[in-house]
Amino acid sequence: MQNNALIETTAAPKAIGPYSQAVECRPGRMLFLSGQLGLDPILGTMVTGGVDAEARQALQNLGAVLLAGGMDSWHVVRTTIFLTDLSDFGAVNIVYAEFFGEHRPARATVQVTALPRGARVEIDAIAVAK
Repeated sequence: MQNNALIETTAAPKAIGPYSQAVECRPGRMLFLSGQLGLDPILGTMVTGGVDAEARQALQNLGAVLLAGGMDSWHVVRTTIFLTDLSDFGAVNIVYAEFFGEHRPARATVQVTALPRGARVEIDAIAVAK
């Protein structure tokens, strides 16, 4: 990984597998963020309160990894949301809109059979320094 740097922070949950929280590619400063779940970064357990609480925590975790990479939500150009139940789409959209505000990255949302740790939502991102 000659021009790449691994991004790690304790402000987001540790990777639960053989991957990094994010990888920064240079030159051009592109940051590829691994999917984040609604895991509390201190306790390492899934937050309670439903899919909206999980989405909020997942986005906070993404925000922490972005910050560790010297970026913020305005640098995000693409996200993917993975849901175990597409009927949660509306609830997650509300939390997503709160996190990104007026910024509107490109996005895909897909339903999956299952997610790690019994999560209901996982969100990944790609960010580019401007």
